[in-house]
Amino acid sequence: LSISSKCQENQLTTTGNVIFFHPDGTALAGWNAIRVLYYGPDGELNWDRLSQIGLYQGHTKNTLTSSSEGGATMHAYGMKVELLSYGMDGKKLLTSRSGSSLSIMMEAKSKGINIGIINSGKIVEPGTGVFVASDVSRANEDAISKKIIESGADLIFSGGEENLLPVGVEGKFGAGKRKDGLNVIELAKQLGYKVIYTREELASISNVVKKVLGIFARSHTFNDKSEEELIQIGLHNYKPEAPTLAEMTDAAIKFLSGKKGNFFFVVEEEGTDNFGNCNNANGYFEALKRADDAIGVALKFYSKNPNTLIITAADSEAGGMEIYGFLEQDMMPDQPLPEKSKNGAPLDGINGTGTKPFLTEKDKYGNQFQFAVAWSTTDDVFGSVIARAEGLNSQLMKGKIDNTEIYRIMYATLFGIILK
Repeated sequence: LSISSKCQENQLTTTGNVIFFHPDGTALAGWNAIRVLYYGPDGELNWDRLSQIGLYQGHTKNTLTSSSEGGATMHAYGMKVELLSYGMDGKKLLTSRSGSSLSIMMEAKSKGINIGIINSGKIVEPGTGVFVASDVSRANEDAISKKIIESGADLIFSGGEENLLPVGVEGKFGAGKRKDGLNVIELAKQLGYKVIYTREELASISNVVKKVLGIFARSHTFNDKSEEELIQIGLHNYKPEAPTLAEMTDAAIKFLSGKKGNFFFVVEEEGTDNFGNCNNANGYFEALKRADDAIGVALKFYSKNPNTLIITAADSEAGGMEIYGFLEQDMMPDQPLPEKSKNGAPLDGINGTGTKPFLTEKDKYGNQFQFAVAWSTTDDVFGSVIARAEGLNSQLMKGKIDNTEIYRIMYATLFGIILK
């Protein structure tokens, strides 16, 4: 675990807490959209209150557009890796930028820092998973979910109960799908985890508890389908019984800050990525608003605890979304939008294709504006990802930022060392 001196640039005098938000699949267009939708063209997001800005460069070793697992691995290890890497470099073992064989989170754990991961998706989602587990393929969900539990992270909040129970075993939310016959919920209890399932249990976690595992859905806490499909089957974007990302973030801060020493946790809103890839604008906006609300919770903590770094980035942009709005006579607020734009790009209104346009909140003059959402793809694109930061060492976030620099900024705050 030793750090080679050749990797060190200089030593800092202060270390602190780190909260890394990963709203998966998001970029500047998405943040602009939810600002006007929820707060108006002159309004302000919590994201806007993060003072430092970096122009994020998200390429991998062998592709321009990143994958969720490859992007997360570069965040967690600070090194360029191949596209299909889950805490490894392809199928090869990986040495982090510090010279350690561990991810930044597991290195933090080895040095007494309290750690946690939060995901609105399944427990195996790589945006958080690769910080505590490695595997040759993200498809190996049985192995990965077991490794995440065995990591000993102080706090794990996510969906994915099905990944923790064997086929045929009924859980709180449904049947398991593990093929190895292992009940990982029982394993977690044996390893000292307090297991919780509800919003009420989340709100009442005792600091006497050493480790907590919160499982809040069988799969994701959201329903990643198109607007039309969700309307047809009568489902909401999110499962109403599951806690929000802000609620999970608030509980994590209270739990981890109540322990001795600094803390480090990673928060992923996975719904932004999945709804973006489904071209569900309604779901995408709700997901990104949830991520912004969670950033607001962290900012409240930071206001009283300035030895904290809040940092945020995505690894790519899901769906290549843009919004546009014209004069009322060209886009009537009470009339359905055309299904496609002139170049064939699919258009979304408030309830999907062929529905009425979205309407912004009021601007400072009291005006509201109608707008449509245009999608360029159902895949991920390189995109216009913006990284931001606030708090301790946030000044390191500036100009053009490579995806591996996220690691470097977090490392400086956790360990007081600015790596080359």
